[in-house]
Amino acid sequence: MDKECLALHETMETHEILNFKTVCMLRSKLMQGLCFDNELKALMEKDVQQSIMDINELLSFYNKSQILQ
Repeated sequence: MDKECLALHETMETHEILNFKTVCMLRSKLMQGLCFDNELKALMEKDVQQSIMDINELLSFYNKSQILQ
């Protein structure tokens, strides 16, 4: 096999982590609008930015899935 691919169970686990990170990011983004403490808002924004980077990294693994090929 020339191309590096994820096994089916790795694809499923990557998908689950990707869903979890997406939900966490959306929740942090939503809670920023309800928060009055600027320090906490800044921390949540930092979490959102880190989550975006994590999601992009996970997508690179997910694109190696056998299902997508």
